[in-house]
Amino acid sequence: MAYTNKFQQLADAARARISEVQPAEVDALMQNGAVALDIRDKEEHDLDHIPGSLHISRGKLEMNIEGVIPDLDTTILCYCNAFNRGALSADTLRSMGYKNAKLIAGGLKSYRALGS
Repeated sequence: MAYTNKFQQLADAARARISEVQPAEVDALMQNGAVALDIRDKEEHDLDHIPGSLHISRGKLEMNIEGVIPDLDTTILCYCNAFNRGALSADTLRSMGYKNAKLIAGGLKSYRALGS
């Protein structure tokens, strides 16, 4: 998908401010209490998602996150299809005080490429 320059710059800047976890780490992190957060649209989530993940679309993230994950120390693994929306979401969550908001590098596509 072709993105506008300004959107891509915004997403790249967000990605530079956050930490990433590798897709191979996701299952173990979730077993230890991390929450995988699918920020894609409902239609995307309904088609496929990481088992056990929560869903809050990017458009409603700031409004709904505190009701779903009230603990600011929770490790949150944000993901989209690849990088951009997940990076923007993790960056937003960090600015809201979620110290352990991270991006799953490569998103759902990279997670699925592992055969998961």
